[in-house]
Amino acid sequence: MTRIPLRPLARILNARTKGENPDAIERENLRLRHEVIRDKGRSRAQLRLLFLSLCFFSAFTVIGARMGMLSATEPMEPRTSSLGADITAGRADIVDRNGRVLATNMLTHALYVQTKDLIDPARVARELAKIFPDMDAAALERRFTDGRSFLWIRKVLSPEQMQAVHEIGDPGLLFGPREMRLYPNGQLAAHVLGGAAFGAEGVDRAEVIGTAGIEKAMDARLRDPAQANQPLELSLDLTVQATVEEILAAGVNMYSARGGAAILMNVRTGEILSLASLPTFDPNNRPNPVLPKDAEPADSPLFNRAVQGVYELGSTFKIFAAAQAMELGIVTPNTPIDTSSLVIGRHRISEFDNHNYGPTKTVSEVIEVSSNIGTGHIALMIGGERQQDFLTRLGLLSPSPVELIEAPGAKPLRPKKWPDIVTVTASFGHGISSSPLNLAAAYATIANGGIKVTPTLLRRTAPMEGPRVMSEQVAHEAVTMLRRVVTNGTASLARMPEYAVAGKTGTADKPKRTGGYYTDKVINTFASTFPAENPQYVLIVSLDEPVDATGPKPLRTAGWTAVPVAAEMIRRTAPLLGLRPAVEPKPLDGLTAVSN
Repeated sequence: MTRIPLRPLARILNARTKGENPDAIERENLRLRHEVIRDKGRSRAQLRLLFLSLCFFSAFTVIGARMGMLSATEPMEPRTSSLGADITAGRADIVDRNGRVLATNMLTHALYVQTKDLIDPARVARELAKIFPDMDAAALERRFTDGRSFLWIRKVLSPEQMQAVHEIGDPGLLFGPREMRLYPNGQLAAHVLGGAAFGAEGVDRAEVIGTAGIEKAMDARLRDPAQANQPLELSLDLTVQATVEEILAAGVNMYSARGGAAILMNVRTGEILSLASLPTFDPNNRPNPVLPKDAEPADSPLFNRAVQGVYELGSTFKIFAAAQAMELGIVTPNTPIDTSSLVIGRHRISEFDNHNYGPTKTVSEVIEVSSNIGTGHIALMIGGERQQDFLTRLGLLSPSPVELIEAPGAKPLRPKKWPDIVTVTASFGHGISSSPLNLAAAYATIANGGIKVTPTLLRRTAPMEGPRVMSEQVAHEAVTMLRRVVTNGTASLARMPEYAVAGKTGTADKPKRTGGYYTDKVINTFASTFPAENPQYVLIVSLDEPVDATGPKPLRTAGWTAVPVAAEMIRRTAPLLGLRPAVEPKPLDGLTAVSN
């Protein structure tokens, strides 16, 4: 930068020549220099002010826009999680096929303590022990004063408990809002629904996750935020379910059974309209799964006998041997079968109660009288390899694919080797075990004309599209045989004037843990389909250790126990399913009413 001197020599000499004061020149130059400096300073200040103005304008514009956005949205409290992670709230409802609620959510509160804010820990501990009798006041006080800053007291509070805690009035007691799973029908369909519990938890919300049943099997679907407002629609009919459970409970009580199971299924769609298991529980308050050492797993109310129960299902299997033999063209319903004797190696096959059915019976009569010997001869005609293939295609040798978390673990029990003796015993349901639900699907396959049925608990409107297991003609002849079991055979107590029922009884001795079988403990099963002239539904009823002790001799067969229970279920549920009873015209008694 060029600097102009304050006292230029030329101007000083010229001023002295003229007699002027040289100091005036210096003062003038100094004034001009100060003016230049001042002008430059003013310019820089103006630029700074302009920059600051733009910054403030931009900042207030952003803040104003954000305030406008917040004012246009729904009010929401800031949410934090004690776990430092997002917690997914909200879970879709579960409804029956008619839209009636089976499981929903309810707003409740949790109780926790910030110990540093407690005014009187001893008093708070005493008051909480009065509200929650299962808590110990001394233990609570120790926890309040052991140095921890946060403490859960209760994960779920009733409104009455919340009010009582509020009246304690201590600022260290705090409530956290959360949703909990509610089952408004209590024990109804408990084994289907299963139950739910809290997963990830924070002070102001908790994640609800499925713990059993369809709640766990469909957990991802129920927790999906995109489907939170779309209820999961089940195939169950709440009214039918309540009726089935009521009658099953009455039957278990009447015959002093250890437990029972019932399944009602649509043979066209595979939809399960009712699935019941006893003993049962309330999913709002799931019991502890721990059992006494000498108890069986089936004694637990959490055990689903219809799905997890794997039993020898007895003579209900005999119709499968007859149907396969007819499908292979080996026999017809009228083919005579040897019923006099059957010896396999050192094993002699005997009839129940040592009945003697004569030298021969037709295939239809073998099923009607439930001949073990006759069925064994039919099975030997089929052969073990083909028998296994047929039972596999019916779904009897693999876990049920139904939408329950317990289903994959219920694997049928089958021998590793399949000699002739297994071929024979398996034909009448011994030496091989499967679940009542598998049996229901197999009977539905016969009842619907031979199309493989896959059971489902989700509502379905379209007919089942499965592989064909047997011809429609064979399936029809098999149902006709099952009808004769009711009209003339071991299931005569299911004969009723309102509805034509077809079915097969099965009485199987219970195996001992140490080997062999009990002589006085049985699993009774009645597998039925109705109406017999055009099957629409399959009903399976199974009772564990039932006995009819009303007469002089205890009766333990399925015909005396499972059959009357199933008959009452059909009589009560058929009208609910839209099936009209058959009304036969009564003969006139000779009197005619005449009106003028």
